[in-house]
Amino acid sequence: MGIIEINRVSEFDINKDIHQPLQQLLCECFGKDYPEDRIYFKQKPHLRFLAYVEERLVGHIACDYRVMNLNGRRINVLSLIDVCVSAANRSRGIASQLLKEAEGFCRNRDIDYILLFADHPNVYERNGYKKVQNRCKWLKIDDETQTSAGIGYEVINELMVKAVSEKGWEEGELDLLGYLG
Repeated sequence: MGIIEINRVSEFDINKDIHQPLQQLLCECFGKDYPEDRIYFKQKPHLRFLAYVEERLVGHIACDYRVMNLNGRRINVLSLIDVCVSAANRSRGIASQLLKEAEGFCRNRDIDYILLFADHPNVYERNGYKKVQNRCKWLKIDDETQTSAGIGYEVINELMVKAVSEKGWEEGELDLLGYLG
């Protein structure tokens, strides 16, 4: 495997040279559940980290910078979405490098936590993320019609966080103040 190059790209700077390989990677990694007509699932992210090996896109993390409410107090969160690595390049540390890049991005910025929802938590646990049990509230979005579908309110077992500030995480009520990333 060649050298891994990771680029940070604002959503505003996505062009056709990035869009097409990114669409292919997302559909490969997430299968038939991923929309074939766009490069986001429910909402466009603010920025992305893209991993390349020999100029070929092999990994991705989308990021939203959001304010959330944890037990009545405002927290600043970098929410990670659609973390993926192409099948041919898994188990080579690419996901860990992408996570480290996202964590480095948080340094010296007004970000308290990195938050994500993980179906397969192993790589995140190895990188310092902790599973938490908070009752979450969020805006439900129908991904096919791109319409609001109500408010969700439940404990989501896939919720994981990593503190990137001095604030400690608390169990309790987490209002995402938006969609479930």
